[in-house]
This record gives sequence, structure tokens and C-alpha cells, in this order.
Amino acid sequence: MTERLEISRDIAATPEVVYAAISDVTRMGEWSEECHSCVWHDGCDGPVVGATFDGHNRAGDHEWTTVGRVIQADPGRAFAFECSMHDFHYSTWGYRIEPTASGCRVTEWSDDLRPESALEMSAQISGIADRTERNRQTMSGTLERLAAALEG
Repeated sequence: MTERLEISRDIAATPEVVYAAISDVTRMGEWSEECHSCVWHDGCDGPVVGATFDGHNRAGDHEWTTVGRVIQADPGRAFAFECSMHDFHYSTWGYRIEPTASGCRVTEWSDDLRPESALEMSAQISGIADRTERNRQTMSGTLERLAAALEG
């Protein structure tokens, strides 16, 4: 069952500036509470479709690494990637950027693709029982920190 979560925030920066920040996954730790760092895989050095990276995550005492694969890289408009662990594609994350009179509206979205059978293992790995509520909180925080960095 796919469950989509979306959080939007207006940011007083151009769509191009926002895209450049979001699509540079090596900066993700500046905005995200849970993903503290990302590193492009060898041979990948930027946001192009097919590029892959490791995302290093933590929540409390729990730490885990996922593999991200860029599936959309549309400068100034959209950036998205699939997340996998042990070759299991469990979620897709993305950002839509729409121009506004004062900058742009950024929508961070996530599709939770975990089957019921994977929920308990997922909670053991991350220490997070309610992934939807956790993502709602961290996505809001990510967009707040992104806005603070780009508007400041």
C-alpha cells in the first residue's frame, strides 16, 4: 500500500536557488533532522537521473544507511529519489518547486512503499514506531531549516 505524505512551505528564494540546495544531497544534513549526511557513490557527483548515493540516518541511538537513486532532476522544478536498503525499494522522496510572487512554494513529499510485513523490521532498524508522524515532523523541520538557510 502506498501512502503519500506532503508538506509545503513558501520560501523567499528563487526556484533555482532552492533546487540547487535540495539537489545537492551532500548538504542534506544541514536541513534534515534524521538524514545527517549523504555521499555520492563513485562515478556520481551530482543530481542526474540514475545517480546514486548513500544516505546516513539516525534517530536517537539507532543508525542506518540507505541507498538513494535519483529518479527526477528537473532544475528549478523538481528533484526526487528512491530509497532502498538491501535492494528493497521502501520509499520514494521528492520535492516540487513552484514559483510564487515572493519566491517559491516547496513541497516535500514521501511515498511509503513498505508492505505490512516490513513495518516491524523497519521500526526495529530506526527505533520509530509511527513513521508517518515522524516524517510529518521531520519534513516540516527540514523545510524550516532550508528556508532559514536560504532566506538568511
